[in-house]
Amino acid sequence: MSRQRIIAFLAAFAALVGLAILVPLASPASAATCASPWSSSAVYTGGMAASYNSHNWSAKWWTQGETPGNADVWADQGSCGGSTGGTGGTTGGGGGSCNYPAWAAGQNYVTGNIVRYTDGNYYIAEHDNPGYDPVISTWYWDPYSCTGGTGGSTGGTTTPPNAGGFVVSEAQFNQMFPSRNSFYTYSGLTAALSAYPGFANTGSDTVKKQEAAAFLANVSHETGGLVYIVEQNTANYPTYCDASQSYGCPAGQAAYYGRGPIQLSWNFNYKAAGDALGIDLLHNPNLVQTDAAVAWKTGLWYWNTQTGPGTMTPHNAMVNGAGFGETIRSINGSIECNGGNPAQVQSRVNSYQNFTSILGVPAGNNLSC
Repeated sequence: MSRQRIIAFLAAFAALVGLAILVPLASPASAATCASPWSSSAVYTGGMAASYNSHNWSAKWWTQGETPGNADVWADQGSCGGSTGGTGGTTGGGGGSCNYPAWAAGQNYVTGNIVRYTDGNYYIAEHDNPGYDPVISTWYWDPYSCTGGTGGSTGGTTTPPNAGGFVVSEAQFNQMFPSRNSFYTYSGLTAALSAYPGFANTGSDTVKKQEAAAFLANVSHETGGLVYIVEQNTANYPTYCDASQSYGCPAGQAAYYGRGPIQLSWNFNYKAAGDALGIDLLHNPNLVQTDAAVAWKTGLWYWNTQTGPGTMTPHNAMVNGAGFGETIRSINGSIECNGGNPAQVQSRVNSYQNFTSILGVPAGNNLSC
């Protein structure tokens, strides 16, 4: 009996008894081309493909953050060429190329598209978009790292443009504050973030960006767009000393006027902020107007720890879904909220809506107080 007849006979017999016969292939199949690398922050719908650990995977239905390999969510489509890393949309070793097309404003992009921006860095689309700027619209784009050549030149590994992982890039910060005083540096802000690591770093990417926008919108209102470092009404300066406090006002009767991004004022606030930050602001209040990082830290201290005339800290208002209006209440609610000064409230809301637009996220509900 010929070999072909033997194989046919065994296959027919196996079908009857439920056995599987493995017939050797003439040659191994070539690996498929790898799909765009899987990203933990991307949204995938049924049928969308992603590569992970040198395999292509197909989403069975809507998913975000579920690592390929979870058979309940992903179907393994087999190995693919090259070597792709799994998380954060980065490529691994394996000699991957950086030969991706240049980003073009107004061109439609779908999730997973990779582009080269004008600064030479690469970005991967986390959401479909009609050509939004990758540096400005960070909800739609994430930094993408790759190694290898770009059109014949040698490329390095790109680095994210946001300092310290902050959800607001320096380009976005400058767009928000085009006329800012040079004292209010982006580097000072990012240096201050370590004092309150939960700030703009809690919850989903959308919530993180909403909180950053809310903080910066209130800061913008308090300082005229980051123009003013100190309170402009000097007649108020002597009024911010509460002599009933046991520690008094060692820097002077008129030393505790408003300073910094949220205009820290009163001797007891300088002491409380200084104690929390490990800085002697009670004796050295001028640090808030001479050291940018200290100034930003005092703003973050109030934002993350103080309820003011409100019922919660501004940080909790944003991460727990109470809305931007509650941050206004916690900062100046006794004067502005409940119809006290609707024009001032609207000014804050306008800034917040502008900043969330720059960051590419919705403003959410409960904007007013």
